[in-house]
Amino acid sequence: MAGRVAVVTGGGTGIGRASALVLAEHGADVVLAGRRSEPLEETAAEIEALGRRVLAVRTDVMKADECRTLVDTTIAELGHLDVLVNHAGGGATKALMTWTDDEWQHALDLNLSSAWYLSRAAAEPMLAQGKGAIVNISSGAGLLAMPQAPAYAAAKAGLNNLTGSMAAAWTRKGVRVNCIACGAVRTPGLEAEAQHQGFAVDVIGQTNASGRIAEPDEIGYGVLFFASDASSYCSGQTLYMHGGPGPAGV
Repeated sequence: MAGRVAVVTGGGTGIGRASALVLAEHGADVVLAGRRSEPLEETAAEIEALGRRVLAVRTDVMKADECRTLVDTTIAELGHLDVLVNHAGGGATKALMTWTDDEWQHALDLNLSSAWYLSRAAAEPMLAQGKGAIVNISSGAGLLAMPQAPAYAAAKAGLNNLTGSMAAAWTRKGVRVNCIACGAVRTPGLEAEAQHQGFAVDVIGQTNASGRIAEPDEIGYGVLFFASDASSYCSGQTLYMHGGPGPAGV
């Protein structure tokens, strides 16, 4: 990854932070994007300590104009853009019929539209230089029926499909697009949701063959694979990173 520049959304916490650090450890310069400055700056300090160039850019990826500004800033400050990691996302759980229109739309905007806005913006310089890699962070929820999180699951299923559509359009022009559908990962968001629901987060891991949930850096190494030339023959793929099927076979 030496000499490459990667933009990571949601780069201050969880999978985004872990992915940014893994990419930096392997030589990439990194642009961290997100809505909260404090975690971005904390992660930026860790990357600087690795001797890499880093920018922390406060960005609302649900707004197309801010996504374009993020790409423009990256190129202006670091010269080029080689890798995009669309990690920003998340969603609450509640009974199916209690979802409001605004909650539904917000979940779609955060988990699907944001990836399209930024991928479209990033693809322009990538296509112009004839090379690039986009990695979308999806979820196993996109492969399952989830009545308690219908908008999140629908958005992640859409992201899986969008990955293939972008790959079909751009791979021959040098831009690969792949996706990672994660099982349960130890992130601040999952820990907060588990606490809200009244159970320990590690209980979730008992439903898969490994008997545990993933650590964020484990997903980060999947991101590294798709971001690097190690996956030069992979495009349009969704990798399900999960601890293995549990007793129910899922």
